[in-house]
Amino acid sequence: MHIKQKTLLIGLCLFCTYFIWGSTYLAIRFGIESFPPFLMAGIRFTSAGLILYALMRYLGAPNPNRQQWLGAGVVGLLLPALGNGTVCYVQQTVSSSVAALAIATAPIWMAIFSSIWGHKITAREWLGVAVGLLGIGLLNLGGSLHGNLAGALLLIFAAATWSFGSVWSKRLAMPAGFMASAVQMLVGGLALLLISSLQGETWPQQISNKSWAAMLFLVVLGSLVAYSAYQYLLNTVRPLVASSNTFINPIVAFVLGMLFANEHVTGMEVTALAVILVGVFLVLSNPNKEL
Repeated sequence: MHIKQKTLLIGLCLFCTYFIWGSTYLAIRFGIESFPPFLMAGIRFTSAGLILYALMRYLGAPNPNRQQWLGAGVVGLLLPALGNGTVCYVQQTVSSSVAALAIATAPIWMAIFSSIWGHKITAREWLGVAVGLLGIGLLNLGGSLHGNLAGALLLIFAAATWSFGSVWSKRLAMPAGFMASAVQMLVGGLALLLISSLQGETWPQQISNKSWAAMLFLVVLGSLVAYSAYQYLLNTVRPLVASSNTFINPIVAFVLGMLFANEHVTGMEVTALAVILVGVFLVLSNPNKEL
């Protein structure tokens, strides 16, 4: 692929993970107003996985072999199931914006797990992570996670499992192209439906139009588009660049929460947003490494 075309595609994928995924936290909030959390997440990823799998097979993609099913399946358990499923569960008790803030610890986990496998994290990247996390701390100063230790720990667990799976995926056998995303979402979605059944979740008696719209958004844009974009980034750019969306997602979540959920933004939060953007710039503008 031509360098300019590749750069454009990377930019488009970053846009998807920054802004589409930033809006999924609000969509999850609207979805769990009607759906139980694990059932909603299970339907989301199973549906998206089946659609993408069928589309890839129709376009001539080969069926993954046993090793590829295993590798993609493990990542599906770590990312959609444990990572996103935990976020959906915790959002029953915390706001969408605060959930996005806590998940912004992902880059620090990404850096740690990458360094374990021999990837050297530069001082500039570490500085960017530190500045970004400082912004997250400012943004959540006295926020709704205050006094909710279990929720905070679960969100950090979600960020850690997502990051570990993201880094490990580079070393596992994977199906080619978007078939990897299809298998990951399908396996993760089926695991979430199993968890939902074990939790005793049942189909809701009434589902609002807002929850149906949220589900459609999560399946089409949040999963088919943004999750596939994220998988492309994992295979193309440095782990910290791929995970830099976690710094932007809280900004998007806060803006949408203010517009559609009557959340208010304080002066401290505006300051924090500026600090977060500085962190993103430091992570993405490393002059000594390729993307």
